[in-house]
Amino acid sequence: MKNLLTLSALALVSGAIAQPRISPQSIIVNPTPTELSVRVWTNKDTSGNQTPDYRVGEKITLFTTVNQDAYVYLFNVNPDGSIDQILPNRYQSGQNFLRGGTTKQFPAQGDNFTFDISGQAGLNKVLALASKTQLNLDQISQFRADQQNQGFATVTVRGQDNFARALSIVVNPVPQNAWTTDVALYSTVTGQAQAPARGGVNVASNVQGTVFLNDREVGQTGSTFANITPGTYRVRVSAPGYADYTTTVTVRAGATLNVSAALQAEKVPLRIVSNVENARIFVDGREAGTIRDRDLTVNLERGDYEITVIAPGHRASVQTVQVRNAGNLTVNLSRVR
Repeated sequence: MKNLLTLSALALVSGAIAQPRISPQSIIVNPTPTELSVRVWTNKDTSGNQTPDYRVGEKITLFTTVNQDAYVYLFNVNPDGSIDQILPNRYQSGQNFLRGGTTKQFPAQGDNFTFDISGQAGLNKVLALASKTQLNLDQISQFRADQQNQGFATVTVRGQDNFARALSIVVNPVPQNAWTTDVALYSTVTGQAQAPARGGVNVASNVQGTVFLNDREVGQTGSTFANITPGTYRVRVSAPGYADYTTTVTVRAGATLNVSAALQAEKVPLRIVSNVENARIFVDGREAGTIRDRDLTVNLERGDYEITVIAPGHRASVQTVQVRNAGNLTVNLSRVR
């Protein structure tokens, strides 16, 4: 991205009105105190006060915020004097009205484009100009149907000084206490950006299951998932008939993290209904309870079970039951004569 402009003295309405101040560092500054403030920064410097380096091919994200409702205009002045208008643009996130106290980022999440560093090495300046009223940028930029990126306007001035002069004309009709600016700096440096170091996650499990990272399916258990950007991830393992296993891990560069997922079989309710109150219920030979108010509910893992029901003075009932989903089993005991 690129560099911003500086303004020369232009004919203003009255010598009593403070003219916008042109600054080699800040491009254009409002000399009149105003309660409106704007900040701009890059993803490598949240303070906005440093000058981080970006290599050619590296992606950059810009952020801006205002303390009051305002229209925000973003420009990037490149080392070769060319200028990019970042905001407003005609993409989904290109509206430039910001509510006070909110932060906007470019590109925004969901945008189908990225800002990639290109061009010659040198200092870049990102200018944020906030105004309580909309500005007319016709003297500075135009949206053209014949340009390659039709969603962005073409800036028709070149060089920081010329840009500053043009901006001084644009803000002249605005009340002096209704606009302000901020500038963030970054440098384009030579050499391709190095690929960030990655890490990995190996997921083992007691059953064959599907692995999800942050709810995105990545493969099956018993696998190592490499080339993962360092950070915190939610690992989830899912398998039919088993409760999901979930854990949170921190992936570190150059290391593979081992996750052992012990999945527990899901249990489903089997309701046993009997005509004999206080009849005793056995599941695979182990007593599970007694009939109260004509039924007993037991929770079982999916599978085949031998259900035995006994009661004094009644013939015992023994049945093999396939438990797949929640269901009922009715057992009517007959009296011993």
